[in-house]
Amino acid sequence: MTVNRNKKTLVKAMSALTIAVALVSCNSANNEKSDSTVSADTTKTINKEKSSKAKKVFATIPEPVETTKLLKDAGAKYNASYLNPVENASKYSSVKAKALNLGIYGSDLSFISLYDQTQEALLYLKCTNTLASALGINGAFDENTTTRIQNNMDKKDSLMAIISQSYWTADSYLVDNGQPGVSSMIVAGGWVEGLYIATRVASATKNEGIVAQIGQQKTSLTNLLELLDNSKTENAGVVEVIKSLNDLKAVFESADATTMKLDDALFKKISDKTNEIRNSIIKP
Repeated sequence: MTVNRNKKTLVKAMSALTIAVALVSCNSANNEKSDSTVSADTTKTINKEKSSKAKKVFATIPEPVETTKLLKDAGAKYNASYLNPVENASKYSSVKAKALNLGIYGSDLSFISLYDQTQEALLYLKCTNTLASALGINGAFDENTTTRIQNNMDKKDSLMAIISQSYWTADSYLVDNGQPGVSSMIVAGGWVEGLYIATRVASATKNEGIVAQIGQQKTSLTNLLELLDNSKTENAGVVEVIKSLNDLKAVFESADATTMKLDDALFKKISDKTNEIRNSIIKP
């Protein structure tokens, strides 16, 4: 994995970390057990195709430096109300809720880190640890990871690389246990939270650059749905996530197919639908 890819893997939309690209696109990326009767060549082809689908989800993701500049140029302020409250982390009971909100808290953690909120970041790191442990992904966010993150809070690239490495540990567990549905729901949670935070920031700043980036997420949503569709037979919760995101896709379809420019009315519809989906996810 190259340094440049490490930089890109975990940042979503304008302000948020999409943790799950590290889970699906930088490792074996198939997150499924291969049947013993499938040839090695066939398995390799399947893995390559799934990796390609995962990478497509993130084709429109800006680099960290671009993300930070966009936020600063927009005059965006840190706002803790955009985040999923830390007290919710221990309240999720189903695998679906835990996986989606592991993605949610990952995006929140990135947003926090962009504003150098050290203490807040440690609280959200604890949330990711709680959910990763609840999913049986042991060792992903241990004491060593916490110490390294604390020591690198002022070095954004290093911080993102550390978090990425932690999700590699999570990915190893998911791959070894054949749980592509869990992995894809983590991706979905991170994507939704990234879009949600972006709509909040855009609404607060009225920044056209952020609105334009939101319009471009139609493509990544289409590819996210393909990624989820590949694992829907492995986890019933994935089907419910697909339905919600298809509702959001229907709203995006109103945008011009070429420019994806959003007028005020369409931006509000996308913002409202994203808010609805996101709030249904974080509700304990």
